[in-house]
Amino acid sequence: MSLFWRIFGLNAVVLGVATALLLWAPVTVSVPVVLTEAVILVGGLAVMLVANAALLRIGLAPLERLTRMMTTVDLLRPGQRLPESDTGGVAELIRTFNAMLDRLEGERAGASARVLSAQESERRRIAAELHDEVGQSLTAVLLGLKRAADQAPEPLKEDLRQAQETTRESLDEVRRLARRLRPGVLEDLGLVAALTSLGTDFATHTGLRFTHRFEAGLPALDHQTELVFYRVAQESLTNIARHAEAGHARLALYSTPEAVVLEVADDGRGIGVAREGAGIRGMRERTLLLGATLEVGPGPDGGTRVSLTVPTREEDV
Repeated sequence: MSLFWRIFGLNAVVLGVATALLLWAPVTVSVPVVLTEAVILVGGLAVMLVANAALLRIGLAPLERLTRMMTTVDLLRPGQRLPESDTGGVAELIRTFNAMLDRLEGERAGASARVLSAQESERRRIAAELHDEVGQSLTAVLLGLKRAADQAPEPLKEDLRQAQETTRESLDEVRRLARRLRPGVLEDLGLVAALTSLGTDFATHTGLRFTHRFEAGLPALDHQTELVFYRVAQESLTNIARHAEAGHARLALYSTPEAVVLEVADDGRGIGVAREGAGIRGMRERTLLLGATLEVGPGPDGGTRVSLTVPTREEDV
């Protein structure tokens, strides 16, 4: 029975009972109204209002849940659904809404895959240009400064050496940016080596203490999964350096019977109630590609903990 007929039926029953009482019960209304008659009338009205309120509360509760879900649903957190335990028109509306979420999440995952693939291609192109063009140009400038410094008189030699040092630092920075854009060590040596290199580079440039724990015997992962692990770790460490005000960062990679888990934690000021920025939203976009789970919240000892859980497939075990 639909919500309309349930409400109509209850109102019909209540009004029918009230009419029957007026027709067959020995109850009359005098003028002026006496106290007993007023009590009976007010009591009947109260019963009608309570019955209608109870039915409306029960009948409209699914619509209230649906409204709340519509205002809070986030496609980057898939799996949010309403129970379909009700019957009638409301249940059909909830089933339609859940089906719409299924479709939107599938479309969002497909769009994210295309966008991230294009993004990675652009990263590789920029990294190649930085390495092949900017890097080579700076190398040529560095060699020219060295030759000029070797032949210059002593007062000018020191200035040329300072320019040479500045150019060398710029060349190192360009190479570091190229490695961040295109982690060649990930393609050549695998995920553990890439994460180790990432952590070493993080500690060198931030001065923070960095520790890691990589479990032996991790299941083999495809390149797309390894890239998601690497990018999530990279973004997490970047957020620690920029926002956490931490003194220590920890990175762990381990497996469970059902999944491979990456954890990045710090001892900083914590994430608090701040809204998620573009970096965390980008990490959630990547997790959609793998059907993975990303949790960002306070760590057990303070600070912030980022946990990426990727279910293992049978062929990976």
